Amino acid sequence: MPIDAQVVIPGETQSRVALTDGALALLRMLWDKHGPLMFHQSGGCCDGSSPMCYPAGDFLTSDADVLLGTFDIAEEGAARQAVDFWMSAEQFEYWSHTHLTVDAVPGRGAGFSVEAPEGKRFLIRSRLMDMTAEAPGVRDMPDQT
Repeated sequence: MPIDAQVVIPGETQSRVALTDGALALLRMLWDKHGPLMFHQSGGCCDGSSPMCYPAGDFLTSDADVLLGTFDIAEEGAARQAVDFWMSAEQFEYWSHTHLTVDAVPGRGAGFSVEAPEGKRFLIRSRLMDMTAEAPGVRDMPDQT
């Protein structure tokens, strides 16, 4: 059963990103090896279309990024293990209408993403949301009605 990230965008009530059970298990294993983690989803092609997982703080975010949510991947009763999910603001302009689910599938991870040597990679699955976001630095989406 997927777990939803905590809602962090002001004015929103729905989570924008979730983890599958497979992604959660991989993240827990990676946390044990690398310590605190974070995701960044850029707007590029190739590796840029995959969510990249880094040790927390190794990828520097700025005003050009939007925090979509924070996961707590800790086992029940354990201390909090927060994993932030960031996206470039430019990419968020295009994906503001989508809910993202992070999955883990067999394959080699991308570039500097910490799962690269594990024989698995993170993958984004998306679906339309039933609301539109207003995030700092993001243009208003035109009304489609």
